[in-house]
Amino acid sequence: MKWKLTTRFLLSVVAIVAIVSVVNILILLSIFILQQSTNVLESPAASEEQFTRTFQQYVTVEDEKVSVSEIGLEALKKRNAWIQFLDESGNEVASFLTPKDLKKHYTPVDIIQMYKYKEVDAETTVFIGKKDSISYFIGIQDRYIAKHVINYRIDSVFKMLNVFGLLFLLFDLLIAIIIGFLFSQKLTKPLYFLMNDIQKLRQRKFEKVLIPKGMYKEVFQNLNEVSITLDQHEKNRKRLEQMREEWISNMSHDIKTPLASIQGYAELMKDSGCELSTEEMQAYTGIIEKKAIYMKELLEDLNLTTRLRNQQLALYTQKVNLTTFIREMTIDILNDPSYSERLIHFEADSEVIEHMIDQQLMKRAILNFIYNALVHNDLDVEVSIRINQAERTYITIQDNGKGIRNEDLPQVFERYYRGTNTDHVHGTGLGMAIARDIIVAHNGEVQLMSKEGQGTTIEIRL
Repeated sequence: MKWKLTTRFLLSVVAIVAIVSVVNILILLSIFILQQSTNVLESPAASEEQFTRTFQQYVTVEDEKVSVSEIGLEALKKRNAWIQFLDESGNEVASFLTPKDLKKHYTPVDIIQMYKYKEVDAETTVFIGKKDSISYFIGIQDRYIAKHVINYRIDSVFKMLNVFGLLFLLFDLLIAIIIGFLFSQKLTKPLYFLMNDIQKLRQRKFEKVLIPKGMYKEVFQNLNEVSITLDQHEKNRKRLEQMREEWISNMSHDIKTPLASIQGYAELMKDSGCELSTEEMQAYTGIIEKKAIYMKELLEDLNLTTRLRNQQLALYTQKVNLTTFIREMTIDILNDPSYSERLIHFEADSEVIEHMIDQQLMKRAILNFIYNALVHNDLDVEVSIRINQAERTYITIQDNGKGIRNEDLPQVFERYYRGTNTDHVHGTGLGMAIARDIIVAHNGEVQLMSKEGQGTTIEIRL
């Protein structure tokens, strides 16, 4: 996959450079052909060549006598030039403004030499023109004028262009391959790692990756965050799955036990109905009723916690004075013969602390926390209930009992968890989860703090 991505980017870069190179070659050829096919006169030498060719308009030839008009002479003087006229034999027939040591007779070879090279002096360039049967030299004294004669074969030129074009193309392709390879490696390497890391996520391998510098930095940061989140979710899923299995096992045991009692006493009453006394019948039916009530409460608690978690339970709220509300609950507990001898303290920093609550649900939540402190500790446990108001309302339920083991603390409020370090097992195992969900449904928070051997503190914040 890594080389596949690199090859794709490399081919794209090479294709672009190749197209650009071909276009460049075509442009260079077009410019060269245009320059050769048109007489471009912008350079000084080309301009003087044109001047020489058109100078014949100032020349008059009559009976082999040559004369130059005044305009022509002025043009020569203006260009610092001279003119020499030759007949067909190469002999001078007339001259104007020529230097003293200039030849009077020229052979064909001399004419060629005069035209191709600076035969007069280093600063004079000679151009050739013709008027009828008379030829003429125009020498222009100007060190900045240069004339070069180029000889070439067309087939050689095209051959040379083919060679240089091929070398140019190969050189461009080589550069494109090197640059494209480096660019592709830098661009595709992070993509390869990214795809590899995503593949690991798909395989549920949640590993933290090294964050590279550059344009992919934020992508890898987000990938790390996703990996951490998924890892946490996976751990939570496994933990909840385990707790669910334990809870199902506990629920099955909790239901199976009362069902066994109900079935046993029912069979006993059926088989020995006539032999049982009235007192025995009442005792057996009482046990059956008690077990049936327990199973009913278990199912109701399960239904309640499910509705609370899914926010399907409507709250019937009204303004309630929490100080009076909790004080009356404390008095009711102390009036219960089972708890009349227990040490329960109630404190409030204000006689009026009002909140919008569902009284029935809130009473169940707070009573559950208080009963847990009483039931899961020794008879001499001391329970303190405090309510105070600052920016928020705080309800604190504190005991000096056995406390909770550290390994049990994170799972106390889980509805799939039922564990305790006491010998007492009461209720359905859903009480703490229901109580916490009731507080959350009132937009509140619950915090539990406990240390084994030093007691437990539950703080409700509304």
